[in-house]
Amino acid sequence: MTTRGRRTEALWGYAFIAPTGLGLAIFYLWPVLQTAYFSFTEWGAFGGHTWTGLDNYARLLGDPEVGRAVLNTLTYTVLGLVGIPLAIVFAALLNRKGLRGVGAYRTAFFLPVVTMPVAVAMLWRWLYNGDYGLVNQVLAVVGIDGPNWIADPATAMYALIVVGIWSSIGYNLIIFLAGMQAIPKELYEAAAMDGAGRIRQFFTITLPMLSPTAFFISIVSVIGSLQLFDLVFVMTGSGPAARANPAYGRLQTVVQLFYERAFVTNDRGYAAAIVIALLVLIAALTVAQFRLQRKWVHYV
Repeated sequence: MTTRGRRTEALWGYAFIAPTGLGLAIFYLWPVLQTAYFSFTEWGAFGGHTWTGLDNYARLLGDPEVGRAVLNTLTYTVLGLVGIPLAIVFAALLNRKGLRGVGAYRTAFFLPVVTMPVAVAMLWRWLYNGDYGLVNQVLAVVGIDGPNWIADPATAMYALIVVGIWSSIGYNLIIFLAGMQAIPKELYEAAAMDGAGRIRQFFTITLPMLSPTAFFISIVSVIGSLQLFDLVFVMTGSGPAARANPAYGRLQTVVQLFYERAFVTNDRGYAAAIVIALLVLIAALTVAQFRLQRKWVHYV
């Protein structure tokens, strides 16, 4: 191909990716840059802002509420990873030959994924209600007096994690199921000829072959958990009503704190600093996961 032909081909390539690139620049890159700039400013009550340098970040480092929100978010993220091995187990059960109604099971597991998060939060808010919630009614049948799950500091975080796992396990299950079906059947046949049972095949063939899929799911799960907002906001609310909840300190996440600072107290410069710090945290954890994945592959 001539130089002119390569140039024409390159121009057509740029022309095809231009709409997507322009959309990413306008709706993703520019807001990030704008937020980063606002994190160095202070906003007035009626608009307008002044440059304050690193004041917001210095304030952020000394704010105990930020530390508590980060701890709550990390707790939710780490404990929420329990849903990954659960999804693998359920995917393995649904991947068995001769299982009847497998389509119905897949639909039942995947249904929470396509349900609006607000609807999910409202449903579980009713289930967890301490006075008339279905969970406590079931516990009362066996003589257990259940707590007010969302209002009790001892149970609020765990109740929220259950909702998070329940609403995301279907997505993880479908991805793992697709990964299992891509594993060559010859590996299982050879293992069976060597006398390996199903459990041994699962640990020696299925899990190692699923490691790239598990890595992808872990990346997506961690990023999604660090951005948790809608479940907490609907189940606990915001502002004075939310702060009246005894478990408010155990449920407040970084994104919820950002929302309150930006739209409730109108402290937008400080809110921008909070969300930029969250962006840095997400990037750091993602890089750490990539490095751990490389070491795991090298070890295997």
